[in-house]
Amino acid sequence: TIMALDSSLTNRVSPVLVEKELKDSFLDYAMSVIISRAIPDVRDGLKPVHRRVLYTMHKLGFHFNKPYHKSVRVVGEVLGKYHPHGDQAVYNTMVGMIQEFSKRYPLLDGQGNWGSVDGDNAAAMRYTEVRMAKISQEILADIEKDTVKFVPNFDESTIEPTVLPSKLPNLLINGTAGIAVGMATSIPPHNVNEIVNALIALLDNPEISEEELFAIVPAPDFPTGGIICGRAGIVKAYKTGRGGLILRAVVEIEEGKKNSNTNLVVTELPYQVNKADLIIKIANLVKDKVIEGITNIKDESNKKGIRLVIEVKRGESPDLVLNQLYKFTSLQSSVSLLMLALKDNKPQVFSLRELLTEFLEHRRHVVLARTNFDLLKAKFREHILEGFVKALDVIDDVIKTIKKSHTAEEAIASLISIFALSEDQSKAILEMRLQRLTGLEREKILNEIADIKKAIAGYLEILENEEVLKSVIKDELLDIKKDYGDERKSQIGAPVDILSEADLIPEEAVVVTLTQKGYVKRVPLEVYGVQHRGGKGKMGMTSLDEFDDVIQDIFVAGTHDQLLFFTNLGRVYGCNVYEVPEGSRTSKGRAIVNVLPLTPGESVVKLLCVNELEDQSIVMVTRNGTVKRTDASEFAKIRSTGIRALNLNEEDQLVFCDICSETDSIVLATAHGQGIRFLAKEVRQMGRHAAGVIGIRLKNKDFVVGMVVIKDDSQDIMFVTEYGYGKRVSCTDFRVAHRAGMGVRTIPTNKRNGEVVGLALVSNDSSVLLIDQSGKIIRLMPEEIRTMGRQAQGVRLIRLDDDQKVGAVFAFTEETEDESAK
Repeated sequence: TIMALDSSLTNRVSPVLVEKELKDSFLDYAMSVIISRAIPDVRDGLKPVHRRVLYTMHKLGFHFNKPYHKSVRVVGEVLGKYHPHGDQAVYNTMVGMIQEFSKRYPLLDGQGNWGSVDGDNAAAMRYTEVRMAKISQEILADIEKDTVKFVPNFDESTIEPTVLPSKLPNLLINGTAGIAVGMATSIPPHNVNEIVNALIALLDNPEISEEELFAIVPAPDFPTGGIICGRAGIVKAYKTGRGGLILRAVVEIEEGKKNSNTNLVVTELPYQVNKADLIIKIANLVKDKVIEGITNIKDESNKKGIRLVIEVKRGESPDLVLNQLYKFTSLQSSVSLLMLALKDNKPQVFSLRELLTEFLEHRRHVVLARTNFDLLKAKFREHILEGFVKALDVIDDVIKTIKKSHTAEEAIASLISIFALSEDQSKAILEMRLQRLTGLEREKILNEIADIKKAIAGYLEILENEEVLKSVIKDELLDIKKDYGDERKSQIGAPVDILSEADLIPEEAVVVTLTQKGYVKRVPLEVYGVQHRGGKGKMGMTSLDEFDDVIQDIFVAGTHDQLLFFTNLGRVYGCNVYEVPEGSRTSKGRAIVNVLPLTPGESVVKLLCVNELEDQSIVMVTRNGTVKRTDASEFAKIRSTGIRALNLNEEDQLVFCDICSETDSIVLATAHGQGIRFLAKEVRQMGRHAAGVIGIRLKNKDFVVGMVVIKDDSQDIMFVTEYGYGKRVSCTDFRVAHRAGMGVRTIPTNKRNGEVVGLALVSNDSSVLLIDQSGKIIRLMPEEIRTMGRQAQGVRLIRLDDDQKVGAVFAFTEETEDESAK
């Protein structure tokens, strides 16, 4: 028997490929999720669970003008009849349909704790109460008039609608989001006034241009407001169904009173941002010192609206702090748009025009089905009333006929045969009350017949005339706009770029230093205090004796300024000041090869800070005295790999650069104490690949150590020698000569002074920074140094330690310092 049973089972079992079974089962599951769970119908904009909740409440009679009922009653009815899934899934759906910060136009009206924008959960369903919102009646209107298809429920004990008739363009005004298997949808909410206007415009002119349509519906409209930054991604989504937008919180800058902080006040959050999580995120960023300009965060929100107060440190830029918040928190968020919905149970990506067209087609079908239903009902009523009129004309004979009949069936048959009435008319006459026999009732019947004939004519006109049908749809849309229309909540602002690092860096004055070995750093200017001539100076960098290195360049700049790195090989690289690694006053900085893509054997010999390049030139000088002037606009946009600044002769290298104009004069200084002054216009402008012309003729073993550009003769020139001596000479002592000369004496280069290491333009309100080879920096005021003649020996500027020499000199005015700090 067992063997026979096994044989029978074997005959009934057939082999199945695992790949085929997996494919079929997965596709079945995927389509089930797509159709029955995650993706809304393009017509009513509802997922099955939302549709079932609304239909259940409609059947229960929980309308907007009725009392509230326990939520658990609705959940139980939905589970028992239509949606055999978890109760929390249904209840969470109801929560989302009630929350004003989740739905632009909530479909349910709740009483109790339904959660908050802080992420608080709703109370349990046994505590909360619910009823339909008034707007939901527009979604369910005419459902009893055979306007939509009904199908059996999961156990075939009742039926449910496959779609709701919906006068409301719910998919667009409330939006939706859902993740299915292999696809997702994300349709943002919109303003009902704008969507209705677009529907009417499309109804009047199906060929309306996209520009006109997008002018009517400029952007989504989120329930929590916010500022939509730009429309490029939105227009793309409206055209193709895929796009995105940047949404920012509404933040006001409240200027504090005297001696009080400035506050950033957040009054509107981006869509679906959790306020409590946002506060925690900001606090953690402050704790981790990612954002350092915030002292306190206070949540002053109440029933009137959101008010999140962020206190900014005194002296900090609120705009900078706000940019940092936009960068690192959800005060600025990206919203993706993927307008995917079901059409004929198939997922499809729609453009805005297609979504509007599908809704209008749905309304056309519903209005036609409703009109057919009303027409048939009116014709049936007309038929019955006509039977009443016939009976009233011969009422006595009718009564006699009925009295002679033994049963109702016999009476109906007699009325049909004798008075030529239909079966329905005969049944109605038997059920007619005696009150109908009065003269007044007869007149009412005749009036009702006239009204019904007029209604029938109207129904026929709707069915037969397309323009009348459009008019009905338009009137219903206008009623929606009148009853539920409101102003936009989300503002439409100017487009914003992705926040760059520059937007997050405070604007402050810094000292940028570069050593001959190529170590670069920036240090806040406030680190260096003013000292007096002859002081020992503060350590600006740790000793680099073991590297045989000295500081060669230093200047003051703003963190947002642009730097030009000119190299010994005649190339130039660009970067922002804030990209230079920050260091302490005593650190050596970062190797320049870690900042710039330098080639082997290439080193940076000069830095320039360029803000305004218009109508300016960059003058370059080589070690052998060649000078070149190039239009500064050619260096405005520097590639990351660098560009050619000038062509160099063999055994020559670039040593100095500066910015000048046609009316300026140029002073070149050499290590052996020679100098020459000539007009900048004597050096014609050349292209980047030119080699330049002779600036100063050099004696044996002499070389150029510096250059200054003189705007006028009101300033003085300070020359500094390697042993810490220097002098201040009036610009007028240097007569303007022609380029290519031998020059004149600048400062004696004797045993006491040593060779010249540099020169700088100074005035009484200038500050001078001197740096020795060990990295010590001293800040002097030039007013402490009197003006001398060209032949003067000079005075001690800095007291050097044994075996130390001055490495570089730099001067800047207090005005420049203040401007850099802005």
